[in-house]
Amino acid sequence: MNDLSVFDEWESEVRGYIRAFPVAFDTAHGSHLIAEDGADYLDFFAGAGTLNYGHNNPLFKGAIMDYLARDGIVHALDLATHAKREFIETFRDLVLTPRGLRYKLQFTGPTGANAAEAAIKVARQATGRNTVIAFTHGYHGLSLGALATTAAQKYRLAAGTPLAGAAFAAYEGYYGPGVDTIAMLARQLSDPSSGVDLPAAIIVECIQGEGGVNAASPEWLRRLAELATAHGIPLIVDDIQAGCGRSGDFFSFEESGIRPDIVLLSKSLSGYGLPMSLVLLRPELDVWSPGGHTGTFRGNNLAFVGATAALRSYWSDDAFGAEVRRKGALLRQRLEAIAARHPERLEVRGRGLFQGLASLTDPDFGARVSQAAFAAGVVIETAGSYDEVVKFLPALTIDDADLLRGVDVVEGAVEAQLVAA
Repeated sequence: MNDLSVFDEWESEVRGYIRAFPVAFDTAHGSHLIAEDGADYLDFFAGAGTLNYGHNNPLFKGAIMDYLARDGIVHALDLATHAKREFIETFRDLVLTPRGLRYKLQFTGPTGANAAEAAIKVARQATGRNTVIAFTHGYHGLSLGALATTAAQKYRLAAGTPLAGAAFAAYEGYYGPGVDTIAMLARQLSDPSSGVDLPAAIIVECIQGEGGVNAASPEWLRRLAELATAHGIPLIVDDIQAGCGRSGDFFSFEESGIRPDIVLLSKSLSGYGLPMSLVLLRPELDVWSPGGHTGTFRGNNLAFVGATAALRSYWSDDAFGAEVRRKGALLRQRLEAIAARHPERLEVRGRGLFQGLASLTDPDFGARVSQAAFAAGVVIETAGSYDEVVKFLPALTIDDADLLRGVDVVEGAVEAQLVAA
């Protein structure tokens, strides 16, 4: 019932998650993944942040099934459709207007990397400049333009060609708590001999996922936004993994009060796990000519239906965000208790239901904990330069009992690995 030989024989060596979680899954509901043999796994991975509302959420399933049953159009490129209109109006009314935000919506190809590519291109068009400043430990996708702004060496080496058009600055805390990395960047931008040209854009994650669950402070983000404004540099916030409620707010930048020039959304935007990505543009930056950036699957109407249902179900007020913040505090409390027993070895990072337990001494700590947790029935991912971080991405809809049971399993795996080390 768990024969993976066909994948070994016929699927490319590029496959990744199947190696970490070597089970053939069959069904899923809420925070549970069910294998072909009936084994029940608690999901603390949530499709790398794509399933914020859990698997097969019944609030969305009915809307999608009804749409298919009435022969609603599924593929439409960028034609006007009823489903797309409903999404735009709902996003405007429930997300943008209550936050005082005014953005144009650009529907790109279906992945987060597609959104990053479009944002970089339009920033270059709008400013007439080329370089994009990204940050240490940042991740923005693996197509060549996005990859140039992705820091991880393992991904950059896989490009097979030089990556141009990006410069890297230090994220908050990169050199330790006593180093002001915004002051460093300000100095580089003001010095004509720093080697850093005035950029077309600055791209940043408010919470770095792949890079180690590093959460920037509100003050650091505000100073970054002020610096960008002072130099006339568009600020791009990549909210592909940290957005759609993961931080406890719909956007991860809300806590800081900044207003980015461009915002990237994907992953959980569609609600149901269907491919969809979106670029939010300050109107003055919407300098595209018609057809200047296209994609065959930029009109996924099933995703629009799911996204509209998700917004209406969870974002008509702040009740859902408040509940995410409550559960995030509960998770944080448990993780800090674990770290407090090993203060020289462990550190807690993150915000909301986006948390990391990082080893300060053991490079592959996260990978070993993930393997042990999986053997005990919990699917959980790793992050960081060396897989040293255990990355908690449970569904935002998870109930307290499943959340605490999953933490118990991971805690046992953590303690076992610390003893073994």
